[in-house]
Formats: sequence, structure tokens, C-alpha cells
Amino acid sequence: MSKDYYEILGVSKEASDDEIKKAYRKLAHKYHPDKKGGDEEKFKEINSAYQVLSNSKKRQQYDQFGSGFEQAGGFGGGQAGDFSGFEGFSQGGGFEFNFGGSNGGFEDIFSDVFRSAGFGGRSANSQQKTGSDIAVDVTITFEEMAKGVTKKVELYKNVTCTKCEGTGAKDKETETCSQCKGSGRVTKTARTMFGNIQQAVVCDKCRGIGKIPKVKCSKCGGDGITKEYQTVEIEIPAGIENGQTIKLTNQGEAPSGGGLAGDLYVNVHIQNDSKFERQGNNIISLKEVKFSQAGLGDVIEIETVHGKTKIKIPAGTQSGDILRIKGKGIHRAGYFGKGDHMVKIQVIIPNKLNFKQKEVMKRLKNLGL
Repeated sequence: MSKDYYEILGVSKEASDDEIKKAYRKLAHKYHPDKKGGDEEKFKEINSAYQVLSNSKKRQQYDQFGSGFEQAGGFGGGQAGDFSGFEGFSQGGGFEFNFGGSNGGFEDIFSDVFRSAGFGGRSANSQQKTGSDIAVDVTITFEEMAKGVTKKVELYKNVTCTKCEGTGAKDKETETCSQCKGSGRVTKTARTMFGNIQQAVVCDKCRGIGKIPKVKCSKCGGDGITKEYQTVEIEIPAGIENGQTIKLTNQGEAPSGGGLAGDLYVNVHIQNDSKFERQGNNIISLKEVKFSQAGLGDVIEIETVHGKTKIKIPAGTQSGDILRIKGKGIHRAGYFGKGDHMVKIQVIIPNKLNFKQKEVMKRLKNLGL
């Protein structure tokens, strides 16, 4: 009976490579025989389906001929479930695998196997240990956004112990770790359906350093870190957008046992301003003027984020006209100079007129104005 590999993975025939990979990972984790409730036969079936559908050539042949193309040699050697994609060799009755980053979901499956077997450490091939990242929110005013500003935030975080300088040792005196013999890593073995699999992981006694304190530091208790308040200065550039994030490298939390501090992510929020509106690097504001000022012209004072300034209103200015004040806008990020301040004119028409005002308006009307 022909197998429907798409049905086995629970995807459509139009599924993308990413969708197939996600479906495989989910099912493989669920049915892995070393997990509670696992199913070895189901796991093999899922793996067979993935081996075909994850390979563009095999998938094309399967779509054309169905699962019967296996017996016709459509796999180019090897059956769908024979795990021939692994590069492995027997070692002491077990196996050691090189995933090489090209085996789809298998690396995740084996990571899960090792976690369930109690392998909590990182791979010996991992990079230098890094502390946790921190994210904070900072709110600035419209004016601070336009000009740029330096803000200070106080963080309560893990920092490198100042007494032992992160070594965790009294007087910074350490000795070679007895568990890993100074290598910083140990080999652990997990029993799986594929045999005994060995993996080099970071030594949990020395945390991968290879050395341990002779006597633990009295301040940090041997961890090499302490929890303290620390003030961080954040340079917020002019022209930053609302919701934009600034990354400060190594300003996050320090890791225990030495290593690089994580990063600090600053989410910037800009307060709304009742007087100003942003348009790119320009600022727009509304200015009300009297009917006489608009008709005859005048010099008026305008408030900008850079202080007050005076502009001339030409005679005959209409409501809705925009007057430009050069260089009074927002600093251009990464460039010299600033945008402009745009003043939108609104001519005020009185709701009620006294006797003299009415007489003036009548004369203007008679003059065709």
C-alpha cells in the first residue's frame, strides 16, 4: 500500500520546506522512542517521510511516482528510513555523529535526547559563555527626540565580582578542576535507539573554565558575580523614531564563572507634543493670526524646539498657507544640519463683531474685499 508522506507529516502537498521541517520536528519530538509516550514505529515512519519530502529531488520523484519509487531506486541508494544522511562511526559499541548543520531536524532531536538523559551542559564546541540580555523602556520628550539626549537608567543586575574579579576565588587563587582535568569539558554518554551516543559537554564543576577556586570568594561565594545596582548612560541620537531600539553591547548581565556580559536593549518611546508634529526631519506647528495681520502683513513670534524666533507674515497670507523656518527642525541622523520648522497659518475670523468692527467690515465689503 502506497504511503502518503504528506499525510504522515500532516502538511499539504503545497507545503514549503520550512513548513515540512517544522512539522517533522514537532512530530519527531512527540514520538521519539526515548520519550514518555514515544512510538518507535511511528518515529521511523515520520523520519522516512521527512527524508523524502526534505529533499527536492526525492520529493519531485515521489510526487510523480508515489512511494513506490523507493523500490525503483529513486533514492539514489539507501532506503528512506536508513539514516544514511548521518556521518557517523562506531566507537566503543556506541556512535559518534557529525551533524554538520545539514540534517534538518536531527540536531534538535539529539539535543532533546541529551536533555532527557540529564545532559544539561553546553556542547564543548560552544562559543564563550555570555550573560543574559536585558531590555528596558525609556521615554523621552518631543524636544529631546529632535535634539538628541543622554539618559541614565539604574539597573539591578548581575555584575562581575569586584573582589575576586570574576574568578570566584579568594585572593584570585585557583587550581585545576579535578573533574575535567583542566580541559573545561567532559564526555557523557546517552543510550538511544541508535546505540550509545557520546557528546562532549561543558564541565558542570568548573563551568568550562578548567579551574576552580582553592577557597571561594567571601563576597560572591565562588560564583564570580554579584547582584548590584548599576547606572548606565544611554546616548539617544537626535531624530530617533518612536519605538526604535538601541543596542548597548555587553551592558547586560555578567555570566557566572567568567565570560562576556549580555547586551542591553533600550526601547525608546517619544511623548506626544500638543504644539508640534513630526514630518520626517521637519516639524509642523499651527499659528493663529488675526484677519488684519494676514491682510496687511506683520512680524510674529514663533515657538520652536530650539527656542523662540520671529518670522514675517507677507501681506495677503491665506488661511492654510505654510511658512518655512529653515534649520529649526530635527537633527538629521548621521548628517550635518537640521530639518525645517513649518508654520501653518490659520486666519481667525471673529464669531461676534462690535459696532465699529461691523462698520469696518462693511466698508471693506463696499471696496470689494
